[in-house]
Amino acid sequence: MIAPTSFCWARPAPGAARRLGFCLASFALCSAGLAAADPRPNILLVVSDDQSWDGTGAAGNPTVRTPAFDRVAREGVRFTHAFTSSPSCTPARSALLTGRHIWQIGEGGVLYGTLPPTYPPFTHALQDAGYHAGWTGKGWGPGEWEAGGLPRHPLGREYNARLHRPAVSPALDARDYAANFDDFLRERPAGRPFFFWLGATEPHRVYEAGAGGRAGKRRADVVVPPYWPDTDLVRDDLLDYAQEIDWFDAQLAKVLARLEAAGELDRTVVVVTSDNGMPFPRAKVSLYDPGVRMPLAIRWPGRIPGGRVVDDFAAHIDLAPTLLAAAGLPIPDSYAGRSLLPLLASERSGRVEPGRDRAHFALERHTWCRPDGATYPIRGLRTHDFLYLRNFEPDRWPTGGPEFVSSNKTFHGDVDGAPIKDFMESPENQRRFPREFALCYGKRPLEELYDVRSDPHQINNLAADPAYAAVKARLWDELRGYLRRTGDPRLEGRDPWQGYAYRQTVGFGATYNRTLSAAERDAAAGRGAHKPQ
Repeated sequence: MIAPTSFCWARPAPGAARRLGFCLASFALCSAGLAAADPRPNILLVVSDDQSWDGTGAAGNPTVRTPAFDRVAREGVRFTHAFTSSPSCTPARSALLTGRHIWQIGEGGVLYGTLPPTYPPFTHALQDAGYHAGWTGKGWGPGEWEAGGLPRHPLGREYNARLHRPAVSPALDARDYAANFDDFLRERPAGRPFFFWLGATEPHRVYEAGAGGRAGKRRADVVVPPYWPDTDLVRDDLLDYAQEIDWFDAQLAKVLARLEAAGELDRTVVVVTSDNGMPFPRAKVSLYDPGVRMPLAIRWPGRIPGGRVVDDFAAHIDLAPTLLAAAGLPIPDSYAGRSLLPLLASERSGRVEPGRDRAHFALERHTWCRPDGATYPIRGLRTHDFLYLRNFEPDRWPTGGPEFVSSNKTFHGDVDGAPIKDFMESPENQRRFPREFALCYGKRPLEELYDVRSDPHQINNLAADPAYAAVKARLWDELRGYLRRTGDPRLEGRDPWQGYAYRQTVGFGATYNRTLSAAERDAAAGRGAHKPQ
């Protein structure tokens, strides 16, 4: 094992930063060359489904028990400001795998999209370099990866045959992630490094009602944010969410134990994060922190000094270049993300690299919840001080609205079906909680601006306050310039996203899949809502 090494350098230009990340990894690998036949690390990338940044014990959440995540954080680096590229499953996963923003990846930037071969996932480069690659649980998607012309699966071979015995609650994933990982390891060629994607479907809805309370979780420990009604029903819904996080963490613990028993854990880069935020109103499918701010911990003993909490901004699009660099592979110049290896190799905590002080994220279309597949386009810029949002179509409902039957066979289709949704949408409770309903369901202005230090819940919009006019203008100018430099069609007045197919094939939502025949779509119209994917 190589002792941790710290490095010092001046802040490089973007192209030089990519070369530096590659050289840093190559140096580390070459120095280990005599220690093993193949010194390259294994890579375990663990992605939960719909878990916001504060849903871990390490973040101080009293309702969850996450010893496995907390261990990775304690023995590695935990990021307090990690951000997804989009608060929706498919675009979030597409961006993570390609190292590009959702406006740079075509049909990969919408739910139920596809992946064009123009933007190959970084995992293909790992496979081409000899990595044994596979996945379990929920991989890239939902969508049809083949439809765009990608020549092979984004994540390698699927390992999903093993199920839990005895069977678990129907609200939990029946697939035994750890047992499927065992199958993957058994088929690994001798001496080859591996890449494995563990994609949990927890804590995505649906939940087993009351599961949190039956597990001993207490309503009194729940902190209800000011944009939701503080009722027993809402507290119970949050406890059920927490219980699914506990379940996911227990599966992660099993996988880590398998690696440790095999003597492979300390030779493996372990990354644990989520795809997007929690499935609650004003969280998932929003660009507020509960929708885009993610848990992230990275462990790699001997290469990453552990026991650190870093406040620098890390984006999901940084993971592709980081893991390529860790494997000693070059980083494509077309990536928008930057390798985190120089930051990870540091021994410092807190703010480490001055240039990592902002994040950019976006949304186009989540569910099909507006006529003709219209999207809800938003772009966001987050710094340590402010959140600036640009709602390009403020006359549209951000939730889909109360009149259109969405692909999940509900109104307000961009809010996941849930007890809190049913509660908030009832006419009686709209009258009881008008402020909360407006914050979660109401239309939004062209611009939003929040002082995140004094308003961490981001509910007091300062965009119309003259005292913040200069700040607002500066942030929009910066965001607009970044979007233009990175080729966002919105800055040219173009909207390709509405024309992209919504490739859902199950449930009522297939009604809106333009790639299906008229007969297939008519048949789907008689179905119920699909089980969330």
